[in-house]
Formats: sequence, C-alpha cells, structure tokens
Amino acid sequence: MTARLTDYFDAYAADYAPYKGGAWCYEDGCLYRGLIALFEATGEQRWFDHLKRLIDKQVSASGELAGYTVEEYNIDNILPGRALVTLARQTGDERYRKAAHLLARQFDTHPRIAAGPHWHKLRYPHQVWLDGLYMALPFKLDYAALVRRPALADESVQELLTALDLTFDTASGLYRHGYDESRLQSWADKETGLSPAHWARSIGWMAMAMIDMLDMLEPAPARDDLAARLSALLSKLETLRTEDGRWLQVIDQPGLAGNYAESSATAMFAYVFLKAARLQLTQADASVGLQALDALQQLSLRPNQQGRTVLQDICCVAGLGGFDGHYRDGTPAYYVSEVQRDDDIKGVGPLMMAYAEQVVGAKTALTKETAVA
Repeated sequence: MTARLTDYFDAYAADYAPYKGGAWCYEDGCLYRGLIALFEATGEQRWFDHLKRLIDKQVSASGELAGYTVEEYNIDNILPGRALVTLARQTGDERYRKAAHLLARQFDTHPRIAAGPHWHKLRYPHQVWLDGLYMALPFKLDYAALVRRPALADESVQELLTALDLTFDTASGLYRHGYDESRLQSWADKETGLSPAHWARSIGWMAMAMIDMLDMLEPAPARDDLAARLSALLSKLETLRTEDGRWLQVIDQPGLAGNYAESSATAMFAYVFLKAARLQLTQADASVGLQALDALQQLSLRPNQQGRTVLQDICCVAGLGGFDGHYRDGTPAYYVSEVQRDDDIKGVGPLMMAYAEQVVGAKTALTKETAVA
C-alpha cells in the first residue's frame, strides 16, 4: 500500500497543472505543503524537485509573484508563502526571501476586526473564517523565525487564540466556520456573529494551523493554552468518526440527508492526530489518524472512469456569503449541496501530509525501540 500511495503522489505532482493558470493561490500552496512534508519525512529528492519546479514558475528573478497583488487583501494568498520560507532556508536563494517579504508586507495593511485578527478577504469585510487561520498564521510564525521578529511571532499566536475564542461553540465543543464582527451577514447569528453549522474542512484547516504552530513554538503559557484547546478538540473529534474512521462533511450531523464521509477533512484530521501524537499532545491517539489514513486508501482512493487512481469524495469549495452569483447561507443543507471534485488538491495535499506523518511516526517508534534494546 505504501508503494501504491507514493506512486500516486509522484504521478499527481508530475502531472499537476497550476490551480489558477499559474497565478499565486492557496490551492497550489496545499500541494507545496504536501511535497515539503514528504521531503522532510523521507529525504527523497524527488519531492523537493517537484516543489522547486512548480514554484519557480511563479517566482520571478526579482522575487515577484505571478498574479499577486497586496491590494487584493486575500488571506488565502499567504499559504504558499510557507514554501518560500522553506526554499529560502534550503537554497539560500535571495529571491525566495524577497518573495516572502512581499507576502509579509500584506499584514501591515490588511484590514483587521476590532479584536485583532485579519479580515478573511477584502470582499468579506469584518469576517474571520477558520480557513484563514491556516492560510495566514503558520506562515506569519515561520516567517517571524526566518527574519528574527519575535513580536510578529507573538502576534500570530495571539491572533489564533483570539480567533478560537470568537468561533468556539460551547454547546457542541466545536468551532463554527465563520464569525461576522458586524452581524450584517444573513448567515451570522445576531447575538454571536457565528455561522450556523460545523463544516468539517473548516475545522480541519483550523486544527492544522494549531498543530503546525504548536510544532514551531517554544514552551510558554500561550503554547500551553493552544495545546489544551487542541487536546479538547481531538477528544471531541474522536467521538464524531464514522464507523470506518472518517469524518462527515457536516461533521456532527450523521442523519443529515446527503451528508457523506468527506476526504479532505478526513486527511486533515489524520494529519493532525498523527502529528499531535508524535508531539505527545494529550488526547492525541495515533491509531485514530492511522485508521483514517487507511480508510482513505481503502475507500476513497479509487480508479475513475478512465482507469486512473484518484482521491474521491472531496468537496471542491465551500464558503459564506455571496459568490459566483449565489448566496451561501452556511446551513447544513448548503454544505452538502456543494460540488465534489475528484483529486482536488485540497484533499490530496493533506493526504500527502498525513502519509508523511505516518512515515515520521514509524521512524520515531523504531528509534525508540532501538534505544531501549
């Protein structure tokens, strides 16, 4: 099964067409995160070569990014910047550092809600979405280390903790997809500002932000706070799995008509459980992540009509508010109505990351066994 999975990843990266025609975008950043995870876990040069080949098409000799403008104030555009930080460290090439600086400057003027976190996008004013926590904050923390700006690192952690406070739903122990500071959106509760449902992938984005930032942080009270919140979330997530170990599109409504085991969220949670177990986080059971990873391989990685193996059951996109001529109201029925897309990178990238964590976990366990022996 391992060879089958790595062959699938290799073929996927070799054939990958930039998600938005080559313009800088978060979707490509999902692939970059997967390739970096595979390279760091295995040491195999092919993963680094795929990464550099793809990203070099988007970064000019002077460090400009294809199709990127700061003034768009799209928090999603920050995610691929983590690959720039990695390449700057690995190669010493100054253009990657310059491009990372360009992205970081967006934070200087990107609008914020009164409590501190950035708006999700200029077109979604006064709103914080869970997706955006993963898009922006691990980069901000990683970049802060690259340029030695501890105040920026502290800011990133505080923004995450504040956003978690704002989006937490006490009754369920889960987090809502969106928060509207202004309470002007139709999807926003007039008292809390929260959207009405628990979308699995949005929680997956958030959980990946939490574990990646925990991995980068030194021991401190803020890190302890973040670890406690993630431990509580993992405990809740463990109770919401399907019988085969996956998670539903609307994560807490198994009786919802049209609800289904969604692959991108399942891959994200597999990654988080495995990485949290490696970091010895309370409530982090590696077997939960391993079961989810196995379920994806057995049930969701299937041949399509052309005979090519693809990852299925992936929600293509979901959001809140007006988009493409219709209004997304954030209800459970809305989330299950969104189109599914085979092999969407928002599922494949996290699957790469989950597999990489399995590899690292196996190596760590072997090292411990050898040391004991």
